[in-house]
Amino acid sequence: MKTKSITIASFLTICLFVLTSMTTTQETTVFEGIFDGQEDYGYNFIGVNEDDDEYTMTFQNVDETVFKSFDLKSNKLVGSKFSVTYTTKIEKETDEEGYEDDVEIYTIIALKKL
Repeated sequence: MKTKSITIASFLTICLFVLTSMTTTQETTVFEGIFDGQEDYGYNFIGVNEDDDEYTMTFQNVDETVFKSFDLKSNKLVGSKFSVTYTTKIEKETDEEGYEDDVEIYTIIALKKL
């Protein structure tokens, strides 16, 4: 009987750990833009807003499955138009003076060449 108690306790502990470790589901957003290349800080795409003004979207992360289809680290795709599906995550960052700031981290989860 004691063995079952330990096994049940271990099972409940593992379940609690898994549930508290899970991240919340992030919403995805779709963006159309021209690939402008990779920099040290991320992957740049140029988009056009409703007023026909250009702006740059920088994506700090790319899902590994995207790299299997598109070599964003080379210059071959610069100038190509894509539909970019991405997620946004808010992270806290502390500056040199100890002030916290919310930073948006964009991760590409899917690309479709247009």
